[in-house]
Amino acid sequence: MNTLIAVGVLAVIVLLAEIINLRKLIIPLTIVGLLGILGYTLCNIDVVEAHYNNMIVTTKFSSTFSSLFIALTILLVALSKDFYQTQFSKISDYISLKLFLLMGAISMVSFGNMAMFFVGLEILSITLYILCGSDRTNIKSNESAMKYFLLGSFASGVVLFGIALIYGATGSFDLAQITQLTTSNPMPVWYALGVTLVIIGMLFKIAAVPFHFWAPDVYQGAPNLTTAMMSTLVKVTAVATLYKVSINLLHQMPSHYTTAIVVIAILTMTVGNVMALRQDNMKRLLAYSGISHAGFMMMALTALGSATPNLFYYATSYAFAGIAAFTVLTIVTKGKDNEHINNFKGLGKSNPLLAVILAVALLSMGGIPIFAGFFGKFFLFTEAVKNGFIILVIFGVINSFISIYYYLKIIILMFTKQEEDEATTAIQVPLSYKIVGLVSITAIIVFGLCPSLLLGLFN
Repeated sequence: MNTLIAVGVLAVIVLLAEIINLRKLIIPLTIVGLLGILGYTLCNIDVVEAHYNNMIVTTKFSSTFSSLFIALTILLVALSKDFYQTQFSKISDYISLKLFLLMGAISMVSFGNMAMFFVGLEILSITLYILCGSDRTNIKSNESAMKYFLLGSFASGVVLFGIALIYGATGSFDLAQITQLTTSNPMPVWYALGVTLVIIGMLFKIAAVPFHFWAPDVYQGAPNLTTAMMSTLVKVTAVATLYKVSINLLHQMPSHYTTAIVVIAILTMTVGNVMALRQDNMKRLLAYSGISHAGFMMMALTALGSATPNLFYYATSYAFAGIAAFTVLTIVTKGKDNEHINNFKGLGKSNPLLAVILAVALLSMGGIPIFAGFFGKFFLFTEAVKNGFIILVIFGVINSFISIYYYLKIIILMFTKQEEDEATTAIQVPLSYKIVGLVSITAIIVFGLCPSLLLGLFN
């Protein structure tokens, strides 16, 4: 709870700093503040507390994922000064929105009451609607915001209706009471319907098949930094929330429910990867890649409870790789009207640092040793085999090989092709981009070599 309050206070301070004309201090202040909050959260990772009649419940699960969200926000904020340099007069708006989004993310993994779950979901969603349309002069950004707003609002309505049905069946919004009631008493049919609706709404948020159609268009139209946040922080938040909801609500559900989860996971992995093969726009490629990774993370739903460390490890490895990839994408396509993969031709020669950062990120996403992405998949596969879901692992391995093809296509383009024009050689890489990229790939390598740094948090 203290973490949530501290982030909220920091967001208000950022807005006040604009009023007293301390605009240049906003980003350093935000980064220092978030580092302090991150340190506090990690130091209290074993603390279990309930606040405000169980509205917010602090557990190891919520603390570890909140720490990940804060770390990702620090990296995204660090990119903001150069990304918003033409709109620096509005920097407090952008940073405060990112902090409010972080509040929503923390609420979604810390809720102890279904009402708080919905509040967190809406805080996160509304800030994203605004950020998607923040490039007001760009018609694609406007279209992205409108499409996400319409579909996201519909998904939120589905979740809210599901919560209402759960309340009607149990007479409570309190998650602990709902869990206790459903494990010891028979539930009416509308309880299962309510849980199904809540899960469908969350499947939309993670862009799982068949609720994935919005993601490529929204990702492509949104500003690059917003797309980076959606692809990493928001996706990881939605997966973690779906996992928590499933642990607490999937009692007395039909036996074939697990089969539905397995089918959706397989379809999400396969459709995401197959569609990514056809993309020549880097943002759409990463969008479909993110869809496939959502399918991999859904494998944790087949082993509720015991898969928590493995899910956290995979989410961390994917998120840092995504941040690194979008860091390079943002600087390479800066000033250009498209994100075509040909923009990356010859990058290995003209900007070796950017090429290496992107290559490490893509190799990790593809599951190549020694990077964290490989061990993330290995741990999830091992858990699935242990629980008897061999078919899920087979499709996971097949999809891993498919993804390697289009990731290597980008890497080969960077290191074996010559740039099409001299513009590529003129890229000036700001220090903040170099730092964020290097921090991200360092995390990928370190966590790959020492998985216990993350898995040990749950001991």
